[in-house]
Amino acid sequence: MRLSFTKMHGLGNDFVVIDAVTQTVDLSPERVRFLADRHFGVGCDQLLVVEPATQSGVDFRYRIFNADGGEVEQCGNGARCFVRFVHDKGLTGKRKIRVETRSGIIEPRLEDDGQVTVDMGVPVLDPARIPFDSASDAVVQPLQVGDEVVPVTAVSMGNPHAVQVVADVDSAPVEVLGPAIESHPRFPARVNAGFMQVVDAHAIRLRVYERGAGETLACGTGACAAVVAGILRGLLDSPVRVETRGGPLSIAWDGRGEPVLMTGPAVSVFDAQIELD
Repeated sequence: MRLSFTKMHGLGNDFVVIDAVTQTVDLSPERVRFLADRHFGVGCDQLLVVEPATQSGVDFRYRIFNADGGEVEQCGNGARCFVRFVHDKGLTGKRKIRVETRSGIIEPRLEDDGQVTVDMGVPVLDPARIPFDSASDAVVQPLQVGDEVVPVTAVSMGNPHAVQVVADVDSAPVEVLGPAIESHPRFPARVNAGFMQVVDAHAIRLRVYERGAGETLACGTGACAAVVAGILRGLLDSPVRVETRGGPLSIAWDGRGEPVLMTGPAVSVFDAQIELD
């Protein structure tokens, strides 16, 4: 199969984006892993697939595959790249689109300055729906990780996140705690582990160990989840500048029951074709 694709990134969180509207695409977990491999394939954190909508009132269907081949519910940086891709490729003339994902409808909008704003929907805080094994809906909950108890806030932005506050993200034990939290048995669907340093009420620094991808340079849903967690803890006020290793995002949230708005860049790197067995 000869496959056309575009390499894109949002703050260094990089993607292989595939148009499955105008070309036939047959992806297996093995093919996803090959494409994501940085030595033998193209290399990416996630693979994004643009498909025709399957329901009325929306423009496209958005599917996300992690580098390990598993399909996941949501990807915020990918959502920004999605709207730029469909606009740049002439698949739509709209600057604001409605897109169906495994976790619901999102509404990304291409701004006049080239930035992209995404309505990421209302964050999910109910443990059963995150999913998070807990009898309590407390904002901060203890998570036993080996010999350490880590206070976390569990949030779903269409995908599950466990956010902890650290004094300094540069020295945070992301490589050790990240994989241990990702596969923690209290998160039956695994979880993205966020490490948040509060700079002031409107600024944080963030690192995220992503489920199925490891630490990435930026995580859009992780930035949203961190801001939600910080506001719920009384540490932050909207809007918040989130400084990731790949660059800044702007996150706005007006509180419980309200959607999270994320604004940041989306960059096309190159177009190419590849032969798949």
